[in-house]
Order: sequence, then structure tokens, then C-alpha cells
Amino acid sequence: MGADRRRSDARPSDEKAGNGGAVPDLVVVGSIGFDSIETPRERREGILGGSVSYACLAARFYARTGMVGVVGRDFDERHIRGFRRGGVDVSGLERRPGLTFRWSGVYETDLNQRSTRSTELNVFADFDPVLPETYRSAPFLFLANIAPALQWRVLRQARSPRLVLVDTMDLWIETARDELREVIGAAHVLTLNESEARHLTGRPELPAAARELCRWGPRWVIVKKGEHGSLLYGPRGFFYMPAFPLEQVADPTGAGDAFAGGFMGYLAARGRVSEADLRRAMGHGAVVASFAVERFGIERLQRLRRVEIERRYDALRRMTQLG
Repeated sequence: MGADRRRSDARPSDEKAGNGGAVPDLVVVGSIGFDSIETPRERREGILGGSVSYACLAARFYARTGMVGVVGRDFDERHIRGFRRGGVDVSGLERRPGLTFRWSGVYETDLNQRSTRSTELNVFADFDPVLPETYRSAPFLFLANIAPALQWRVLRQARSPRLVLVDTMDLWIETARDELREVIGAAHVLTLNESEARHLTGRPELPAAARELCRWGPRWVIVKKGEHGSLLYGPRGFFYMPAFPLEQVADPTGAGDAFAGGFMGYLAARGRVSEADLRRAMGHGAVVASFAVERFGIERLQRLRRVEIERRYDALRRMTQLG
């Protein structure tokens, strides 16, 4: 990544990225869909969501970001225009006959507890991710929560990315464990939540689980702990990043994907991956995720501004200083 494509301080940017054929700094591959969400305070039907939506809208403040996903004929053009206006390249967004992926879930009073009511894969059932030619040379790649076989398909199309972040979930741990282990072995960074880390390794202690996962191939492992922050493990040991404290959370859906988008966007803007960069990237991920949960779906990310991220990041940095 040349110096002309970096921002020296990696501050969030309001610069718009179009579909002009430039190689993105970051490519995100995952799901796009409509969510119906119920919390103890409110219920919303058919709001735009999916891992790609959250991650791309988070990353776009930092770096040129391209999305890869599939939607149906019911996916309104206004949603695509919204991504474009936000600065996201949609060259990798495929529209197919049929309906868009839909998910419905309900949160308990403890918003860390969620149950799925229904999942309708629709066109996502036959998702076959194809990277546009300009995306194949992107230096940073986030493979969000999709089947390990699809993640492998994307990796085979990418041309030696500098950093690959892989996410997963319990479903793949249960149904595609061997393929998942192969993908994890090809990743530079693995991210998963604490129950998934325990499930995958069989180790109840998170530090032991993180160490075990690094032995499988990735250089770093990020264990997400929801409102309790995230844990990074790598060659220099452990680093803990707290979540930004909020007095009220509207909708936790997509917080992990927003975190990953902010994390990868920051690194893509820096154009390098040192231990210090990773730690600062976790701070940016935590901040962007804290905005995402303040409203339902992607509403807050769509309205978010650069100056808000800067202020909250500075506040988080002051909160975490010792001495």
C-alpha cells in the first residue's frame, strides 16, 4: 500500500469512495439481510442488517471499503444508494432472483442473551462469493461469519492479502469443524466470542483457549466479550480492551461486526500491522461498535460523523490510562 493511500494519523475520514475501479484498502465478505428484532423496550421489523452492512459502514470512516454479498429482488435500490453515499464500494454486491436473507431474534433483559426465532436463507442459501477483479488485490480482507467452505473460496481468489481476519460461529463449529480449522490456519487474525472460543477448544479458561487457537495458525486471536470488551492474544501476550461504557443500549445486533469493521478499517488506513497498531485498532473498533448499538440496525452508523468517533476515542483513551 503506497504512502499516497495512507492517512498519517489514521483518523476517521468522511471521504466518499465510489465505484471507480480503484483497488479497495479493505474487502468485507459476508451476509446482507433484513432483521426483525425484539428487545425488552422495542420491536422492529425488516430493518437492514447483516455482517457486511455493519462492517462496511464502520470501516468506511477509515479506508476505501468494498463489500461482497448477495441480495434478492426485494432489496430496494435506496439501500444500495445509501451504501454508495456512505462511501462503500458495492461492486461485489450481487442481486439474484428471489428474496433477501431474513433473520428474526429476541433479546432478554440481559442483552447479552439472545435467541433466534427464525432464519430464512433465501438467496443466501446459494451464495457463491466472487471477488471483482479490483478486489482481489486488496491488502486487507475480512471474512465475516459465513460457511468455512465459502471463506476458503474467497481466500483462493485473493492475491496474497497482508492481513486476513476470520470470524465464525457455533453452527460451523458443530457442522464444519475440520473445514473451519483449515480456514483458521490460513488466517492472520481470528475473532470469535467467548462461548465459541470455549466450544471450539474445549478449554473453559479464555486465556488458555486463546493460546490454543493461536497454535492452530493465526498470529493473533480476538475474543469478544460483549459489553465487557475484548481480549487480544498474540506473540506479545494478552491485551484487554474494555467496551465503551453506555448508559443505554437499543440493539446489540451487529456490534461484533461493527467492531471488526472499525478494527480492520483502522489497520487498512495505517497500512501496517504492528502490535501497537493492533491495540489502537481495538480501541477504534470498540468505539464504532458503541455507536452501532445506540440505535436499531445500522441507523446510527449511517448517521455517524467523523468528529463523533474522534471525541469518543479520545474519551476511551483517557479512561484506560493507568497512573
